[in-house]
Amino acid sequence: MKTENQTGITQVAASRRGLIKRTTFVSLAIVATTILVVAGDISAAVTKEDHNAIRPFQIKVPKSELTELRKRINATRWPERETVTDTSQGVPLAMILELARYWATDYDWRKAEAKLNALPQFITEIDGLDIHFIHVRSKHKNALPLIISHGWPGSILEQVKLIGPLTDPTAFGGKAEDAFHVVIPSMPGYGFSGKPTSTGWGPERMGRAWAVLMKRLGYTRYVAQGGDWGAFVVDQMGLQKPAGLLAIHSSMPATVPADVDKALLAGGPPPSGLSAEELRAYEQLVRTFKQVDYARLMGSRPQTLYGIADSPVGLAAWLLDHNDADGQPAAAVASALTRITSTRGELTRDEILDNITLYWLTKTGVSASRLYWEYKGGFFNAKGVTIPVAVSVFPGEQYEAPRSWTERAYPNLIYFNKLDKGGHFAAWEQPQLFAEELRAAFKLLHVNKGTALNR
Repeated sequence: MKTENQTGITQVAASRRGLIKRTTFVSLAIVATTILVVAGDISAAVTKEDHNAIRPFQIKVPKSELTELRKRINATRWPERETVTDTSQGVPLAMILELARYWATDYDWRKAEAKLNALPQFITEIDGLDIHFIHVRSKHKNALPLIISHGWPGSILEQVKLIGPLTDPTAFGGKAEDAFHVVIPSMPGYGFSGKPTSTGWGPERMGRAWAVLMKRLGYTRYVAQGGDWGAFVVDQMGLQKPAGLLAIHSSMPATVPADVDKALLAGGPPPSGLSAEELRAYEQLVRTFKQVDYARLMGSRPQTLYGIADSPVGLAAWLLDHNDADGQPAAAVASALTRITSTRGELTRDEILDNITLYWLTKTGVSASRLYWEYKGGFFNAKGVTIPVAVSVFPGEQYEAPRSWTERAYPNLIYFNKLDKGGHFAAWEQPQLFAEELRAAFKLLHVNKGTALNR
C-alpha cells in the first residue's frame, strides 16, 4: 500500500493485514512496517486503529532526487560578491561558491543515509501528526531514558554522535551506571516528521507531544535535554510537569531576569548593580539581538521564503547564516566548511552538507521556519521552571548564562557547569564533551532512581 505523509517524501508501507507486532523496544505493540523514501509528497494515511502504532522507518532517496539536486546547484544564478571584506553583509560569495562546487561534484548523501539507516528509526502519530524519531536502548541495566530535542537550523543529525557515548558509556570512557536509553525526535515540520497543516505547533505543543512519545515507548520515568529550540521545548516540559519527567538539561538556558530582559528589549543601558559576569552576559545578549535578522523574518514572514524551497544554494546560505558567540556564520559551522575529517568529533564539511541536504530532500526549509512564527513568548527570559534542572554553559553559545541568573531562573538547580570549549551546536561539535556533561548532570538520578526508571 503506497501512503502519503507530510514530510515531502512518499512512503511505501505494508498493508494493515498481516503486519507483525513485536515488543522489542516497548511493551506496546510495534507495527513492523517498512517505510521507504521515494519521490513525491507525503500525507498520513493510516487506519484509525493504527494511530498509536510505532512504525519502523528506513530512508531510501531515489537517485533521480540526487541528480535533480546537483542539476539545481549547477544552475544557480550567482550574485556579485559582497562589497565588504567581512561577513557583515551575509555569507561571503567565495564561501558558498566553494561549498556548492563540492556539493555538486564530490559530496555523497548515501553515507549520511546509511548512518541513519543503521540506527533504529520509527514514526508514530501524535496529536494528528506523524513524528519521526530515533530510539536506541542501552544494553546496560537501569539505563536512564533520555529524550533529546534539536533546534534550527539543525536536525536529528546534531545528536547522532551522542548515541554511542550515551548508550554504551563503557566504550567511551564512562561507566555502566552512566548509561542512557536515547530517544531523538524530529520536530514537527523538520526532517522526516510531518508538516503541520494548521497553526499551533510551537514549543508548548511539542513538549506535550514528547511526553506522549515517552509514555508510548513505555518509559514511566525519564529526563529531557534541549538546545536552541530544543531548550524552549524542555523549558515548556518543565512548566507542564508531565508524569514521569524527573529533570531537564539545557545547553541554552533561559535565565535572564525580568528587569534585564526589559532593558534589552528597550535597547537601553543595563540595570544598575550587575556583577561583572552579569554585565558581560548583558553585552553578549545585546550583540546576539543584533545578529538575529533571520529569526525576525521567519518570525514574521516565513511563507515568503520561497527561494529556500526552490534553490539548494539559497537554502544552504540561509541555514549557514546562523549566529553564535563569534558572529555570523556561526564560528563552528564556518570552520567546519574547510575541515575534511576530525579525530576529536568537531564538525566537518560533510556533516554540514548532510544537514543541509536533509532539509532539501525533505522539503522542510519553509515548514521548519514556521516555528519562529508560532512562538510568541520571550527568548532568553526566565520562564518559571521549578522542577529539577541541569545547565551546561558553553563559551561559544549566544550568551554565557551567569550562575547567579541561573539559580534564580531555576530554583531547583541540580547541576551547573561552565565549559572552556563548545558552542551553540555543542552536541554536534563536541559530542564526547557533551555526553560527559549529561552523565554528570543526571548522575544523582541514576543513583537514586535507577531501579525505578524502566518498566
